[in-house]
Amino acid sequence: KHVFYVLFQECSKKQKNDDTQSTSVDALSSNDGFEEKNEFHTLANAKILLSDCLACDNCMTSEEGARVFQQNQKELFRILNLNKKCDTSKHKVLAVSICPQSLPYFAAKFNLSVNDAAKRLCGFLKSLGVHYVFDTTIAADFSILESQREFVQRYQRRNQEEHALPMFASACPGWIRYAERVLTNLVTSHICTAKSPQQIMGSLVKGYFARQQNLSPDKIFHVIVAPCYDKKLEALREDFYTALYNSQEVDCVLTSGEIVQIMEQKNVSMKDVTEVAVDSLFDEIKEGDVVRHDGKRSDGYLEHIFKHAAKELFGMDVKEITYKALKNKDFQEVTLEKDGETVLRFAAAYGFRNIQNMVLKLKKGKFLYHFVEVLACPGGCLNGKGQAQTEDGKPDKTLLNQMEEVYAAIPVRLPETNMHVQKMYQDWLEGMDSKKVQETLHTKYSAVNQTASSLDIKW
Repeated sequence: KHVFYVLFQECSKKQKNDDTQSTSVDALSSNDGFEEKNEFHTLANAKILLSDCLACDNCMTSEEGARVFQQNQKELFRILNLNKKCDTSKHKVLAVSICPQSLPYFAAKFNLSVNDAAKRLCGFLKSLGVHYVFDTTIAADFSILESQREFVQRYQRRNQEEHALPMFASACPGWIRYAERVLTNLVTSHICTAKSPQQIMGSLVKGYFARQQNLSPDKIFHVIVAPCYDKKLEALREDFYTALYNSQEVDCVLTSGEIVQIMEQKNVSMKDVTEVAVDSLFDEIKEGDVVRHDGKRSDGYLEHIFKHAAKELFGMDVKEITYKALKNKDFQEVTLEKDGETVLRFAAAYGFRNIQNMVLKLKKGKFLYHFVEVLACPGGCLNGKGQAQTEDGKPDKTLLNQMEEVYAAIPVRLPETNMHVQKMYQDWLEGMDSKKVQETLHTKYSAVNQTASSLDIKW
């Protein structure tokens, strides 16, 4: 059973129309430009259910729907088969970047260590014809470092600029889509301008890596393996497109579950795949053991920014962070006390119900937080709907628990300690305060035409 999210302009969680669904999918399929039969032709088209849409706010245009639909396994196989043809002018260098929150899914599902899972996944992808397989942790390093610096700057300007605080995290595309299309100016000016790890990885692959390999960006086909579907929408953003090369920073996003479908289609088990070391962006160096950032179920923006701000603003070294659960386990806060005063108040808000409660407080002027790590999925990124789902589309709680254990056991590496990142700031980005850093690692989030009231949507 293939369960993906909705691709309709008229999107509503309260209504399902099977006839419209069928018509829309058929129409898109006829235009996907992939009619040739090949070794992959037996893959089934996606069954699209409204209940799987995280950005369900009546905001999907028909053009976006068509382009999102193209981001499936067939698009990957189209490139793989083009590379087998004689016309080398159409060949692409195929690079796949894997999100850290996807690896625990493969490890738990196939009963492997996370390091073995990474190497076997790399081996499987390369057996298909992929040239390079990367880990996106380095992109998260950049995103966290830029978010840390931006928060400190916003905090220092809080008395001069109305919208300096609170600052909202920008890593979750479901949240960003909801904020831009539904919440509009109420929150967009508060969103951190640092790009998400996915899109920074796009800049690294199509910018830094392409230059290292003497390749034009349009000669690289870049695929992201991610835990959720909204990252497909994120890849289509106009601000992540380079007109000069007619090239998106990320060409295609496949969920972890879609990769498993390919394995099933080819009757391949991860345990039978030869281990291959994951590639590095730097010359012939291979990646070592898998590392992660602080944070139980995500890239840990809250923890990293909190510790950095405590040090930079108040000279305090915070070793451990204590979370205080409020209404539920997906809404927690962290505070920093100094001289009997609360000087920092952060929160983690996961899931749209918590997001809506947060927005209501902001609208009423009762918002006490300086920073909020916002994630659309209840439970965080590990619970993305592109992985760890049962046949009926519900979270596989047993598998999720195993994934959380796997993720928690991965060693933590601070972004500041990554020497490759520090070197790239100087050699590629021309310094940490350069114009190129702003162009490469940052973007701008702004309101678009409002199509629904944020307070009318029931999640």
